Amino acid sequence: MNNPSLELQIQSLPDNPGVYQYYDKEGKILYVGKAKNLKKRVSSYFNKVHDNAKTNVLVRKIVEIKHIVVSTEQDALLLENNLIKKLQPRYNVLLRDDKTYPWICIKKEPFSRIFPTRRMVKDGSEYFGPYTSFKTVNTILELIKELYPLRTCNYDLTENNIRNHKYKVCLEFHIGNCKGGCEGYELLENYQKQVDAIREILKGNFKESLKEFKVKMQELATEMHFEEAQKIKEKIAVLEQYQSRSTIINPKISNIDVFSIISDEAVAYVNFLQIAHGAIIRSYTLELKKKLEETNEELLELAVVELRERFHLTSKEIILPFALDFGDKIKVTVPQLGDKKQILELSERNAKYYRMDQLKQIQIVDPERHTNRIMAQMQKDLRLSVAPRHIECFDNSNIQGTNPVAACVVFKDGKPSKKDYRHFNIKTVEGPNDFASMEEVVYRRYKRLLDENQPLPQLIIIDGGKGQLSSALKSIDDLGLRGKIAIIGIAKRLEELFYPGDSAPLYLDKKSETLKVIQFLRNEAHRFGITFHRDKRSKAALNSTIETIPGIGEKTMLALITHFKSVKRLKLATEKDISEIIGVSKAKKISDFYNKIDN
Repeated sequence: MNNPSLELQIQSLPDNPGVYQYYDKEGKILYVGKAKNLKKRVSSYFNKVHDNAKTNVLVRKIVEIKHIVVSTEQDALLLENNLIKKLQPRYNVLLRDDKTYPWICIKKEPFSRIFPTRRMVKDGSEYFGPYTSFKTVNTILELIKELYPLRTCNYDLTENNIRNHKYKVCLEFHIGNCKGGCEGYELLENYQKQVDAIREILKGNFKESLKEFKVKMQELATEMHFEEAQKIKEKIAVLEQYQSRSTIINPKISNIDVFSIISDEAVAYVNFLQIAHGAIIRSYTLELKKKLEETNEELLELAVVELRERFHLTSKEIILPFALDFGDKIKVTVPQLGDKKQILELSERNAKYYRMDQLKQIQIVDPERHTNRIMAQMQKDLRLSVAPRHIECFDNSNIQGTNPVAACVVFKDGKPSKKDYRHFNIKTVEGPNDFASMEEVVYRRYKRLLDENQPLPQLIIIDGGKGQLSSALKSIDDLGLRGKIAIIGIAKRLEELFYPGDSAPLYLDKKSETLKVIQFLRNEAHRFGITFHRDKRSKAALNSTIETIPGIGEKTMLALITHFKSVKRLKLATEKDISEIIGVSKAKKISDFYNKIDN
């Protein structure tokens, strides 16, 4: 692929089910497709030469890729169909005819008929679906037929026609599939009770009907009709797996627009879903760049007005995450549960994924802008007066008070600056005293920076709770840096952030980028400190054994420490290996010493 812009768009696609749309350089829709994994499916168009020449032509014309994230593959299939009918893309030949997915209709009439249809008529009848397979529809209708005898004729069964004996019962009555409502053998009230039960089945509330069906299966099994009982058992299994409602499609929700908003320090993303006849026919995400500290309420209010004007929307009801006032002509719904709540959550997911796509692209093509955004977010989350471009984190390491050391790691613009990392040997503290050790290293670090006129950090992070923070703060006060450098402590257990003079900790969102940067700093300080501590213990152990060997001086000892790193490696080394470092004579003394110990 020779188009960097397309490569970037593909890299930022999510690994989720959804629908993708291809556009040409003039902004015209070329193709709409569905995918279980958007990133893999779209990538497959561009990483090979296709056997179909038409597909190769399509790929060459693609300039822009848009996508809509959904919950399941079935939702993607239904949404793809809706978008193809709406947008009529040039390359979607197979689905550009009038074929639609089937619905189940409960006809608005006396002795309601229940039948499958591909066409919705606005005559007051109820429609359930659409279903992705006629097999599912037929299974449900067969199950309903087994449970409830319904008429299949198209007679006009008004009360007057029945009274005047206009119709005669047919074969369906004689074989037991119908109770003969046409001649008054069944009351309308009883028939409609059956319809009410069927309506509940189609909504997914089929507990009572299933109970009746299982009783019938048991009766057949008791009467030794095992083949018929097995058939009913198989149908029950299909019915139990059936889901009549979807987060994307619900025929009761019609002519409604859904708006949601996701924002950060610099930009807000407003997603809009248009619902018609219970199906999503349009999805669009609007990006709003903040100029001042606008609230989400202000931005969403602006976006709703803009999008309704841009897309000529006339819906009387809109779904929002919080209440806004758009006058008496528009009803605002803030759902708390149910289908409308699920659709709002879907809109929010699309806004989040769109934001993630944009951030991935910015990180790739404009790292500085990506860094500025994170720094601005950290400044806000941590309540700092300036962006923390330069952060330093301290950690103590000691095991039972031996070889106490400390580490200072430095991050600049949110990334490790390893050349600025520093180790500290604890000099003035005896025994395992983390508080005193922290006070010492913080004082030494910033005394040196001040003496050498080096830049100070905007933020200091102390790995520990209130005690370590208080100790570090003493050194900051002694150096006259209180108020010039922000300092916080992070407790390991619950990721609590402590501020000087504030007994209540701050808790950040576990998924926030600010907390991730702080955790990275803390973990890096711990790793760096532990590594130094282990090296120091190894060298101390090596020192203690070499010092006891007669005829081995300080220079020889230093050479052995530098080369072998540990006592174990020195013991395992041959006399020849040692002689290459310190000469034959001294190597023999060391070899004889260890041989004597072993014997």
